[in-house]
Amino acid sequence: MSYRVTLEDIARAANVSKATVSKALNDTGQLAAHTRRLILKTAEDLGYRKPVSIAALQRKTGLIGLVSADLEGRFALPALIGAENTLGTTNHAVLLTNSRGEPKLERAHIDQMAARGIDGLLVLGGETDARPPIKPNTALGVPIVYAYAPSTDPNDCSVTCDNVSAGAMAIDHLLSHGRRCIVIISGPEHYQATKDRLAGARQAIEQAGIRLAAPVRYGSWREAWGRTATRLLLENDVHVDGIYCLNDMLARGAIETLYDWGLRVPEDVEVIGHDNWAVTATECRVPITSFDNNLQEIGRRAARHLLDAIKGNPHHGTTYIGCSLVTRKSTSA
Repeated sequence: MSYRVTLEDIARAANVSKATVSKALNDTGQLAAHTRRLILKTAEDLGYRKPVSIAALQRKTGLIGLVSADLEGRFALPALIGAENTLGTTNHAVLLTNSRGEPKLERAHIDQMAARGIDGLLVLGGETDARPPIKPNTALGVPIVYAYAPSTDPNDCSVTCDNVSAGAMAIDHLLSHGRRCIVIISGPEHYQATKDRLAGARQAIEQAGIRLAAPVRYGSWREAWGRTATRLLLENDVHVDGIYCLNDMLARGAIETLYDWGLRVPEDVEVIGHDNWAVTATECRVPITSFDNNLQEIGRRAARHLLDAIKGNPHHGTTYIGCSLVTRKSTSA
């Protein structure tokens, strides 16, 4: 059995009274700001968990906790909208916090929400890399569903996008337009999104009986790498008529470089991106054909799974939501 940190432990470590600790943790009474900060920091360092009564745990509050690791909100906001659209019809409200990708902060947010009596918890990642599951004692027994970033525990309920199918669809789209000299420009190799999109693309390439015109070019997710990778291909006299870029920033960089070299998009070279981020995919010289991750649907499905779990019908394993190809002028009609 693990040891539970008590108020006495915190008082001893902070060299204050138990009553002072209680005031700081419950935000009551008059305390100097530095004393309150000291006690809260000591409690966090010791791993203190605020106790919740059995009655509070059993009582349905209509509150759903959502903790996001997405710093920019680019992925979290659409998923949150989808989740709220579903939860709102069932009279549930969402408590939103951002962990900034820091495990300690995530744990603190979850403990605070659980102490308020949430009925369930949505954990939203900023990428599709699998993440460690929430420790059972941390979430105080409420149902948990992982969205976008799946849990590494196959018994947990996770909802994410199907990047493998998207990769295959990208190549098939280029092939359907007669493109055979295809190259792929990627972000960092270690991301799960990179691995999955490439796995799907390679399957489609193999099924078509052709080879990539050049090895996959790995780099950053930034537009500058899209420019550099495309320039290197052209400088090496690689004949290219189709480029699959694993995000829209890369695609925008590739398009700009192709024009710098006197090549037209899509007449000479077709370009496909991924993520369908409007500010990138539409606000450029040639609007980019791109894959939408259907984040709102991921949020909706995760919320429905969570509501099922709250009702005593939990889901297990990972649900994959297909990506949608949004065609624009960077590929032929």
